[in-house]
Amino acid sequence: MTSIRALTAAAVGAGLLLVTACGSSSDPTGKATAGGGGGGSTAPTDTIVVGSANFQENVVLANIYAGALKAKGVKVSTKLNIGSRETYIPAVKDGSIDLIPEYSGVLLSYFDKNATAVSATDVYAALQKATPQPLTVLTQSQAEDKDAIVVTKETAAKYNLKSIADLAAVASKLTLGAPPEFQTRPDGIPGLQKTYGVKFKTFKKLDAGGPLTENALKNGQIDAGDIFTTDPLIAKNGWVVLEDPKNLYTAQNVLPLINSGKASATVKSALDAVSAKLTTDDLVKLNEQVSLEKQNAETVAQKWLADAGLA
Repeated sequence: MTSIRALTAAAVGAGLLLVTACGSSSDPTGKATAGGGGGGSTAPTDTIVVGSANFQENVVLANIYAGALKAKGVKVSTKLNIGSRETYIPAVKDGSIDLIPEYSGVLLSYFDKNATAVSATDVYAALQKATPQPLTVLTQSQAEDKDAIVVTKETAAKYNLKSIADLAAVASKLTLGAPPEFQTRPDGIPGLQKTYGVKFKTFKKLDAGGPLTENALKNGQIDAGDIFTTDPLIAKNGWVVLEDPKNLYTAQNVLPLINSGKASATVKSALDAVSAKLTTDDLVKLNEQVSLEKQNAETVAQKWLADAGLA
């Protein structure tokens, strides 16, 4: 996911790149308080600080991780809506946060820009080797959420678009919408040009597969958008996910990225149990409950944990 993601997380607010969720603050990489997502005070050393990226799915997943840990007696605080990978990875490294939900393929490309692994198994194996200390990745889930280039059915019909490759002949007439970091990420604009020879006429800086991108596509302000494959609006609006025959977007399985100093046996066991239960269908349903039904992200997470027998 774009990059993460990818992924992308609680009702959506009006601010750029933010979704409503408990725990955000004016200093999103500062240490949270043990009671929740407080300001910049330092959390106790035995507390796991769970962070999230700034999109709704990731916020829900962070709440799932936090709830699963609490159920095992682990002290937890949250620091949600931190921002993009470029912001929160350094925060995990320096201990500002301890744990964050991640997506295997985009995380691998972040650590190794020359990575060539594609399948879920190969990506995970390569990621385990590429992840630098003091970070480590725990067991990945079956749940997968990829970045995708999405167009309306009208645009697909007009230009006979079925795959990203089909864009090469017409992209010079079109506008792409995506988060700002899409301009430099290997699976963003550079990857589209290198892998498919696709160069859009205009790029609009929007959000990470969130309401700004969704509304811009729906209203015709952009012709194509970087939208996550688990977004329920794709099916609701009849949008077309362009095929990716050259695997620009590799396997993107959800997994925990944690500072290894906080990865105790209890923490690993709790998070492994989440990964064993979480599916792609779950991600779609969780996103639907938050984005379409406007349910609270923490409430949705707690219900999933209860249904999974992990609460």
